[in-house]
Amino acid sequence: MTNIKNSPIALSSTKKKGKSLPPKLIIGAGKFVWTTLWQIMMSQLAPRNQSGEYIRPNSQFRNFVSTEEGNPYQPAAGRYNLYVGLGCPWAHRTLIARSLKGLEDIISVSIVSPSAVSGGWVFNQPEQGCQTLADLYQLSQSGYTGRATVPVLWDKQTNTIVNNESAEIIMMLNSEFNEFALNPTLNLYPEELKNKIDWWNQKIYNSVNNGVYRCGFAQSQEAYNTACDELFTTLDEIELTLSTNRYLCGKNLTLADVRLFTTLFRFDIVYYGLFKCNRRRIQDYQHLGGYLRELYQLKGVAGTCDLESVKQDYYGNLFPLNPGGIIPSGPDISHLLKPHNREFI
Repeated sequence: MTNIKNSPIALSSTKKKGKSLPPKLIIGAGKFVWTTLWQIMMSQLAPRNQSGEYIRPNSQFRNFVSTEEGNPYQPAAGRYNLYVGLGCPWAHRTLIARSLKGLEDIISVSIVSPSAVSGGWVFNQPEQGCQTLADLYQLSQSGYTGRATVPVLWDKQTNTIVNNESAEIIMMLNSEFNEFALNPTLNLYPEELKNKIDWWNQKIYNSVNNGVYRCGFAQSQEAYNTACDELFTTLDEIELTLSTNRYLCGKNLTLADVRLFTTLFRFDIVYYGLFKCNRRRIQDYQHLGGYLRELYQLKGVAGTCDLESVKQDYYGNLFPLNPGGIIPSGPDISHLLKPHNREFI
């Protein structure tokens, strides 16, 4: 009988096993390849400085709709369209301002979706002969080479982009369409509060609105630590302010609250986990949590909040942060409908 241990088959099998790479080398090679690819992808997704800090590029289209004489972009019903992504917090601001002012029948909306395959925003159905938002930017300005971002305020009359900076678009929606608005007396940027609103906007933009991205897109531990410290220091400061103020600037809702809300809505859903902002959830704060619930419950606001689009856009399309593309089943956001108890502040 043949000795199985010494058979050619057994010896061949032993030799093949002996040629396999040790796990340490496999892990090291895999880490090197993935880290290199990750750095390449992140350089396109999130520009950074030498310290690994995420640097957000500036918006390029900065014209205004106004009644000023000679301005080519005059307020009018039905003339303008907003291009938005439902998962994008910057675009979400414009939807909230549009809803609060009662401009739904005056300014139309088109929705674009992010595509990890094409690397940008795409239309579900072609618009203006365009398949992607980048095509629309080219239609507006031939030879444009910058980023194609949302939101976009589009002029149907001239087929051009008026503005793609959310902070400026919501200012226009607040003041330039009152002739057509259902809520013309609502002023989210009153003269007497402008300095205070601008102060909060600057602080919140750097540390919170963009701060969560500085955490999630950080490409060094030092950059992440700095961004995370600033984020939660500012959230703690806001928590203290809201312990005595109903809104950021006092008793009146302002654009500062609109700008903060869209980040707070996404915080526990995506930033807490995916962006590593996990020291605390917003719902763990007594006053910030109640404030978030109150804003969510304002008439017209909840209808602009799309939980599934937020999860799909972040978890499904930010490949470098979630290579498997697995979309989490939660969280449950029914707590946003619970009493906010802010009316007594």
